[in-house]
Amino acid sequence: MLNARDNLSAEEILRYSRHLLIPQVGLQGQAKLKASSVLLIGTGGLGSPIAMYLAAAGVGRIGLVDFDVVEFSNLQRQIIHGTASLGVNKTESARARLRDINPDIQVEIYNEPFTSANALQIAEGYDLILDGTDNFPTRYLVNDVCVKLGIANIYGSIYRFDGQVSVFDGRDGPCYRCLFPEPPPPGSVPSCAEGGVLGVLPGTIGSLQATEAIKQLLGIGESLKGRLLLYDALNASFETVKLCKNPDCAVCSIPREEIELIDYEAFCGVPSVDKDEYAAAAQWEITPAELSALIDGPKPPYLLDVRETMETQISSLANSELIPLGQLPGRLQELDPERETVVYCRSGARSGYAVDLMRAAGFRKVKNLVGGINAWAQQVDPSLPRY
Repeated sequence: MLNARDNLSAEEILRYSRHLLIPQVGLQGQAKLKASSVLLIGTGGLGSPIAMYLAAAGVGRIGLVDFDVVEFSNLQRQIIHGTASLGVNKTESARARLRDINPDIQVEIYNEPFTSANALQIAEGYDLILDGTDNFPTRYLVNDVCVKLGIANIYGSIYRFDGQVSVFDGRDGPCYRCLFPEPPPPGSVPSCAEGGVLGVLPGTIGSLQATEAIKQLLGIGESLKGRLLLYDALNASFETVKLCKNPDCAVCSIPREEIELIDYEAFCGVPSVDKDEYAAAAQWEITPAELSALIDGPKPPYLLDVRETMETQISSLANSELIPLGQLPGRLQELDPERETVVYCRSGARSGYAVDLMRAAGFRKVKNLVGGINAWAQQVDPSLPRY
């Protein structure tokens, strides 16, 4: 049993005094938090409130995994970072903020991707993992690592006005794979970068994740284990859905020592490409400079914009036609498969899926604008705003 009084300094007792007054926390609970460790995957929208609240609460050791740098478009929601941190590694920026919030805690950073090659080495020794990611390969990886190590996975996801939170724990409850045995088809679920997100939404969902983490570490209250919390910010509504453990789950139904970490990019349909595959893919791509030369030439290509209508109010290429990606399968007959066509979106992701769809339908003169209209604005026409 922790000797709580000896484990907390006078300064810490003052810092956490509002916790000490709560019967479910008290000195013993605060000492537990100080002795606890959590690993946070991602220091972006969800990771910002999670990290700051866990640091302020006195969780003794916090690990941060991220390999991005702070960009201007992050600042609308990633509140752990500021303008002064633009261009700085997110883990470095986040560590500086956490040290300012609470210099008594230990912050370890891993400025690298979280992959099947390094995940177990990074996660070993942490009491639980909080998922602040925005992509399916990492979500499945986080789940499998947690099940293999026998620790809880505090899950959260956000999109536009909607959020989800749960506690996945394969030891005595469902894991993420019990709910989602297979990933959705590539491109069917837009990321926040493609679909947008209300700036305050990650604050709500991330705070709920931090709350679940603290409850888990203290062993108090009723967790979201076996339940999925759904939040609709537009309607100000919360709803919970009961989850059941799948007795045939590919991961949590087998002995932990038999769990193997796989190629999660391939599993989710976004495999890494080798040099030969890259060369093959490049024939279906065009750079902004190459497109600019074609547009100024004698036979300009047909320009197809697959963004959403509201995005065209921000920027667009002259003489392009808008067919949002969701409408494209039903409108392919409007397009000429024999005409040179360049497809574009914001950053090249949606237009890449559109090109794949068109190729499957028999189009052979179609290319994807690499980097999308944002790259065009950066490399060809700086008068266009980037978003």
